[in-house]
Amino acid sequence: MGHIFRQAEERDIPAIVAMLADDVLGAAREDQSSPLNAAYLEAFAAIARDKNQFLLVVESDSQIAGCLQLSFIPGLSRLGMWRGQIESVRIARDYRGQGLGEQMLQWAITKCRDKNCGLVQLHTDVTRTDAIRFYEKLGFKPSHAGMKLAL
Repeated sequence: MGHIFRQAEERDIPAIVAMLADDVLGAAREDQSSPLNAAYLEAFAAIARDKNQFLLVVESDSQIAGCLQLSFIPGLSRLGMWRGQIESVRIARDYRGQGLGEQMLQWAITKCRDKNCGLVQLHTDVTRTDAIRFYEKLGFKPSHAGMKLAL
């Protein structure tokens, strides 16, 4: 079974939202109502317009099997180093445990190298212990304390 890695299209948004909502944390913060909440369409349009954003979907058997968002962030620190930021990594329930997550992360890391990023970073909720083990297995290190302020 081959996977197709491609840029997300508007028609993919319901499948992406379903993956984002398919866990305890996501179920409480995502809106799976139909018709689709307009906020998702607005966010998608903003991502699509920004050359430093890439919303990846992985298609398998004509189904959306996974997604992630990759952001390229310029900075002045570390001699003007660019960073790659990976967010919203999700695998559809029927495709978990098949190595797709690792393939997606390796795809993103390669894109960051292609962009001459000096590092790749990601955040995950501290309660996602399986995800933390997965990222550490791929070489990510818990180097900083993440902090958020809800607005």
